[in-house]
Amino acid sequence: MFGSTAHAAGAAGGGPQDMLLQVAPLAVLFVLFYFLLIRPQQQRAKKHAEEVQGVKRGDNVVLSSGVMGKVTSVGDTEVTLEISTTPKVEVKVVKSMISDVKSRTAPAVANDAKA
Repeated sequence: MFGSTAHAAGAAGGGPQDMLLQVAPLAVLFVLFYFLLIRPQQQRAKKHAEEVQGVKRGDNVVLSSGVMGKVTSVGDTEVTLEISTTPKVEVKVVKSMISDVKSRTAPAVANDAKA
């Protein structure tokens, strides 16, 4: 009984190697999270910001609310979208509300697939 207590007390003062073994898994987890979660999200956000800043007249855009429209004019912080052509309806929106930019040069996808 007393022998096992004395043995456990002697092993507690391990030194710097024990501390390294305790910190290493946490460091590995942080690196793993960085490369799997944080870095891809930062790259996606940077790409989206570049797309929004590069929007030009004639581009088709999708807003965060789901409204689609064609850009008719571009300002510093806002754009004017034409959302209907029959009665010409234009709205001004803040650039930060643009969720996707579809260039007018992008080919249109056919919605009538033939089997």
